[in-house]
Amino acid sequence: MTDDNGTAFAGGNAGKAGRDVPAAWTSTGVPAAPATIDVDVWPEVARPPSGAKAAVAGKAAGLLFKGAVKRLPLRVEYPDGTVLGTGGPDAPVMMMVRPEAFEARIGDNGLIGLGESFMAGDWEASDLAAVLEVFAASVDTLIPMPLQKLRALYLPRTPRQERNAEQNTRSNISRHYDLSNDLFSNFLDATMSYSSALFPLGAGRLESVGWQELAGAQQAKIDRLLDKAGVGKGTRLLEIGTGWGELALRAAARGATVYSVTLSSEQQALAQERIAAAGYADRVTVALQDYRAVEGEYDAVVSVEMIEAVGYEYWPIYFQTIDRVLAPGGKVAIQAITMPHGRMLATRNAYTWVHKYIFPGGFLPSVRAIEGVTQQHTTLRVRERMGMGDHYAATLRLWEERFLERSREVGELGFDAVFQRMWLFYLCYSRAGFQSGYLDVQQIVLDRREAQL
Repeated sequence: MTDDNGTAFAGGNAGKAGRDVPAAWTSTGVPAAPATIDVDVWPEVARPPSGAKAAVAGKAAGLLFKGAVKRLPLRVEYPDGTVLGTGGPDAPVMMMVRPEAFEARIGDNGLIGLGESFMAGDWEASDLAAVLEVFAASVDTLIPMPLQKLRALYLPRTPRQERNAEQNTRSNISRHYDLSNDLFSNFLDATMSYSSALFPLGAGRLESVGWQELAGAQQAKIDRLLDKAGVGKGTRLLEIGTGWGELALRAAARGATVYSVTLSSEQQALAQERIAAAGYADRVTVALQDYRAVEGEYDAVVSVEMIEAVGYEYWPIYFQTIDRVLAPGGKVAIQAITMPHGRMLATRNAYTWVHKYIFPGGFLPSVRAIEGVTQQHTTLRVRERMGMGDHYAATLRLWEERFLERSREVGELGFDAVFQRMWLFYLCYSRAGFQSGYLDVQQIVLDRREAQL
């Protein structure tokens, strides 16, 4: 197994250096950070920033961090016995293992440093998602407003090669989706659906819904989108973003003819295999193609959590493409992760930990942005939408639990402890966003109906 630069991932979980972690925490299955991290594989995780500038920035960041967490409902425990935060005995615990390294990282790279320091083992958590939820709920007030206005001067910018121009998009997509089909199959359900499920009312409380409900809930999410797009026998359906083929399979079973596009060769291969095994190869085409290059006319367009990979400046092209290929009377149904409009505007030029390690080139829209872009650049109009953020929090919890259960199998694929801590941070970081209400996920229906007088 290799990373996106072709470097082999080191396997195995070495022992943890620094302060010991309570046994109750390590028993949850979180891979311990190795005593030595391969600098060639993880150059900015293996070594914290050093030098006079890093020391000054680290001290300043440490003071800001301590000032912020003093008023938050959690417990931050330091090696010298200091405990910060307003949380009681049952509050989530963030335990500092190497506080100076932690401060140097956040001083140098802000929230990118928060994630890198967890990957390195500079801090641990009794409940990672709960700790991150506290931070997500306070994201607007963690840093004093005067300093927030200055962050563009010192935080990193998006590398030019990660902008989602056509020449970059294939690389950006492959860095995530071409990691390994086996990796994804270790934490996804049998439908191989990598987006929010929609749990039925009878599934019980979302906070405790079980793994056995997930596959059915994924199919329910797909069926609702297909229903809203009017997909049935004879429908010519365009799917933007194939995933591993479940939506195309269910559309074909309805009698639709499906043209599905993806930029992931790994996804294309498995989707084609699944489609052929189900006997629908004559109804479904899975093309390795940029959405901008799609031609033809379609009665319906469906796209599930793909707009997040389009990029802020390319949203008009995305919706113009849909508008161009949609037949008269056709419908569009998309599922999109969204954020509040104000936060979207404030962060549209930010380069984050998620960009650096998980989704290069990605950016989340707001509902207002989707409505505005379609009104200004297309004949499409938003007709209906449904928020289901709590369902995504439940979906992510199930993925997280499954990923931890399969830690050994993931390691045997060649993904080392640092990678596994990175992936766990990503899943928990995402779940925290939905649990705090900072993020939502919407099913949105669009068409060209004239405005009602």
